[in-house]
Amino acid sequence: MEKLTLSAMQQEVDDYISQFKEGYFPPMSLIVRLTEELGELAREVNHRFGEKKKKETEEDGSLAEEIGDVMYCLTCLANSLGIELEAAHRMVMHKFNTRDANRWTRKESDTEFDL
Repeated sequence: MEKLTLSAMQQEVDDYISQFKEGYFPPMSLIVRLTEELGELAREVNHRFGEKKKKETEEDGSLAEEIGDVMYCLTCLANSLGIELEAAHRMVMHKFNTRDANRWTRKESDTEFDL
């Protein structure tokens, strides 16, 4: 399967949404939907890694599908607001690479030599 760029993902979602007269939901509705999907992801993570295990009668959900639902909703929100996700990603990575450059303990490199 070929890799998918954020731009291509945004275009694919936009192509899907543009088939329908309704178009994108308003930003507040998209935030509510995003929150709902994030809650479903949180529930699945809690069942797998937290203290609250699923009942024996409940089937395991798919973490990948729940993350995909979050990404879809976030992509819809970005598209509806005219935000390019690749640019947003570059902006936030610049922030982390500058503001948090010395915040965390770096792993030691195997190629370092003591002189």
